[in-house]
Amino acid sequence: MSSTPTSLIDTAHATARTLLDFIDASPSPWHAVARTEEDLRAHGFTPLDETQRWQLSTGGRYYVVRGGSSIIAFVIGTRPLVESGLRIVGAHTDSPGLRLKPHAAHVADGLLRLGVEVYGGPILATFTDRDLSLAGRVVVRGATGPSLRRVRFEQALLRLPNLAIHMNRDVNEHGLKLNRQNELPLLLALAAGNDAQSPNERLRQLLADAIACEQRDILSWELAVHDVQAGAFWGADKAFIASRQLDNLASCHAALAALVATPDPDATCIAAFFDHEEVGSESATGAGGSFIGDVLARIAGQAGLDAEDRQRCLSRSFFISADMAHAYHPSFPSAYEPAHKAMVNAGPVIKSNANQRYATNAETAARFILLCERAGVPYQQYAHRSDLSCGSTIGPTLAAQLGISCVDVGAPLWAMHSIRESAGVLDHTYMIQALSAHFAS
Repeated sequence: MSSTPTSLIDTAHATARTLLDFIDASPSPWHAVARTEEDLRAHGFTPLDETQRWQLSTGGRYYVVRGGSSIIAFVIGTRPLVESGLRIVGAHTDSPGLRLKPHAAHVADGLLRLGVEVYGGPILATFTDRDLSLAGRVVVRGATGPSLRRVRFEQALLRLPNLAIHMNRDVNEHGLKLNRQNELPLLLALAAGNDAQSPNERLRQLLADAIACEQRDILSWELAVHDVQAGAFWGADKAFIASRQLDNLASCHAALAALVATPDPDATCIAAFFDHEEVGSESATGAGGSFIGDVLARIAGQAGLDAEDRQRCLSRSFFISADMAHAYHPSFPSAYEPAHKAMVNAGPVIKSNANQRYATNAETAARFILLCERAGVPYQQYAHRSDLSCGSTIGPTLAAQLGISCVDVGAPLWAMHSIRESAGVLDHTYMIQALSAHFAS
């Protein structure tokens, strides 16, 4: 960063601080959506209800939530849809990790443990020896029916202690391997011998105390395990950030920041954040579901478009799938395609894959390059090693579903799917600037 203008460095640090605050407030997809709602309302966006009729107007700023964990925000452009098309950015609210089972609590050898399922593809070894806690949502019985309440434990509540090297002598040669059924249950407490409560009753009481309800009124829950350590800057000149869930809340935050800062766009601009990307997107709240299609149909209906005009609108649209990219790691050069090293703090990465694991093609890559040039932002291009399987994003899913031109991009990231990932301070500002150029195009 030594050759970077001081003004850009100062802006980037301030922007990265807002990102870390956003992630700190978002330990689960439900909290991420709630925090996104707060920011949208603060910038004049009006909530919509899927069960009600909508009334949309030119220049109007709106958002709609589905399932508490997915959200779509949009600004109605000043030009007709059939002339301008849509400018869409898509990202996801979920991150790989551990989720509690419905009957999680059990006693083993005098210790109260919580059984978990693996959600997505986390690096499981990184969950050991961390200060862990729980966040998610609880369904509570009420006089008029069940109600949903978000819950978050701020303190370190859980732990997954490592096995001492004296009992696992080959751990440094062969890596830490954890059996998902037997070795992942998390330690919660000592099992009190004179406690009249069952293990699950103790867990339910913790939840009841946290949300101020009676234990008997708790019907069900969805709880994610999260690291309680706050996000931080690191490096000699604070050129880097470290946090949980940078994949993919950093992309959500970048799209949100770009959308709320876009005044009176010509084209209708949309930021869509979906749950369940890490497990395939096939759900009512995932990118593979009907959420985005339903919202687009209602926007088109409000504009009076018939079926043919809707297709004309989509043919003029452009979709940016924003997910994180693999940053080059100098300790493991053999893991990368030699000609496609995505460097930290060197700008957004255009991700390409011939087998359509990413939705980028030559035309959409060129279009994003022009957006970066317009914004004065550097860009990079990435392809995976040919002898390694490549991950995917919501890009191919939505491109196929909607028939919209799509490019897959992301900010460079170290330790993707670790409980604590790292990225560059400058890259987040670069991404916001590129997405802002997209919304203004």
